[in-house]
Amino acid sequence: MHLGIIPFLLLFIPILEIAVFIMIGGQIGVAMTLGMILLTAIVGSILLRIQGFATLARIQEQSRDGAIPGKELVSGVMIMIAGVLLLTPGFVTDSIGFLLFFPPFRQFLWSTLASKVVVQTKSAFGEGNHPFGQGHRNSHGEDVVDLDPSEFSEKPNPDSPWNKLDDK
Repeated sequence: MHLGIIPFLLLFIPILEIAVFIMIGGQIGVAMTLGMILLTAIVGSILLRIQGFATLARIQEQSRDGAIPGKELVSGVMIMIAGVLLLTPGFVTDSIGFLLFFPPFRQFLWSTLASKVVVQTKSAFGEGNHPFGQGHRNSHGEDVVDLDPSEFSEKPNPDSPWNKLDDK
């Protein structure tokens, strides 16, 4: 999406919402229209809480397992946007918000976006979208050296200067 479309949307969406308010208000009355707006805000906040916490739990679980929870993070952002849209008064924004709460719709958006997004990682050892290993270089252009288990020890060395830092 080009950033030039944002000012257009900021003008178009409120005009569209006003038109829909007038049409629906003319059909069902002002009190029912306001009641529907309040109801969608309440339902939206409930859905945001339920689906938000469930997504957060899946993100934590995948992180504990050592996986990158990319899909779940994007899903969490979509759920957050859905909550904001449902709390915003308007039938058009409510419709988009409810669609974003629908998991198959989020899956469709994810599969559409995932093909266009490349995850680039960066750490103290290097950068790239690959796991580190032999034949790769770190950010300083030096070779990365993989050690065999016989070449290091997990037991603390009492003579190490790093152990003396714990005493301070």
